[in-house]
Amino acid sequence: MSSGTGGAYWQGKALPSVFKHELLKRYLPPFGGMTGTQSQDKRVVYLDGYAGEGRYASGEPGSAEIALRVASHHRKLGLNLSCFFVEQQAKSFARLEEVVSGYRNRGVQAEAHQGGVDDVLDDVVRQAAGVPLFLFLDPCGLCLPMDRLVNVLAQHRRERRPATELLMNFSMMAVQRLGGHVRSPKGNERSLERFDEVCGGPWWREYFAAGRPGQDAAQAVAAEYKRRLALRTGMFVQSVAVAHSPTVKPVYHLVFATRSQYGLWVFGDTVARARDEWWKTLELREDPALFSMAPDPKEVEAKAVPKIADNLEELLRRTGRPVKLVDHTLEIFGKYYGQVTEPAVRKAVRLLHERGRTPSDGVGQRKIREIVVRPGRLAA
Repeated sequence: MSSGTGGAYWQGKALPSVFKHELLKRYLPPFGGMTGTQSQDKRVVYLDGYAGEGRYASGEPGSAEIALRVASHHRKLGLNLSCFFVEQQAKSFARLEEVVSGYRNRGVQAEAHQGGVDDVLDDVVRQAAGVPLFLFLDPCGLCLPMDRLVNVLAQHRRERRPATELLMNFSMMAVQRLGGHVRSPKGNERSLERFDEVCGGPWWREYFAAGRPGQDAAQAVAAEYKRRLALRTGMFVQSVAVAHSPTVKPVYHLVFATRSQYGLWVFGDTVARARDEWWKTLELREDPALFSMAPDPKEVEAKAVPKIADNLEELLRRTGRPVKLVDHTLEIFGKYYGQVTEPAVRKAVRLLHERGRTPSDGVGQRKIREIVVRPGRLAA
């Protein structure tokens, strides 16, 4: 937890955190299940680099306890999620250690460290040698320098197996604040240089110097950051915008990186499910005006299915051969990646079958991502 996350933060979970934690809760179990077989002892290493107190005063779990609950459940399935948590502030660390020790006493492999994530990152990477690694970096301010991330992801963890994945908070509020320094003659140069390090260079300053509105410039910086991280690591990198409501600009982006099409598919499905849960939270908080502005998942799916069918038809036409869905995640979902759950793709396959474009009807395969769609005479 970086500066800015004081005691009031831990009194109750804000709406963006509802989405973020729902996403983490839903994605960690399949990550462990999909990758645990890549190590002899079915061990997976998880690092929460800005863990905070681990649990809210209301009793709701924070990111640390969410991971600990997953680890506890995994033990019953023969999987071993080894957790490392890092927290800078002494008071928050003391509360975090209480939460962690409770699960450790129940047999969960978990350690809490006081300090900065950079202080323990190398050691965690060493302990993850030969086993899958998931990095969750959720600062309230600026995250690690890009060169540091690239060093881990593209050098120490450059192989496809064992798996390495990253979920990171890229703060739009911090970007806009620093953009003000670019435009001001009294801007703090040290703060600008610190963000240069986060972005891997001063390129981001140009977006604000060009006179764009602050929010638009920040969104452009986030998109370019994602592109550069993908280029330098050779990973699939996607970002999810997270806001306080459907009508305002995001407060941060969750940046996800993986080398696996399976990870990419499951993460996109998880994002859509977590977003649906977030809409329910809006309703439960009894804000009718706010909830009415949230997109209806059924309406989004209704628009997505024919478009996904078109994407799939184009893919079949281009390749001229059978297509396994999971091997073409982004091409198939297109702009609806992270907006609709995977059953929408099965419906798209059925629609394509009804159009006479494929003999495949999407029936009989338990896992949707494993469906193989074959080109028909009109699709070849």
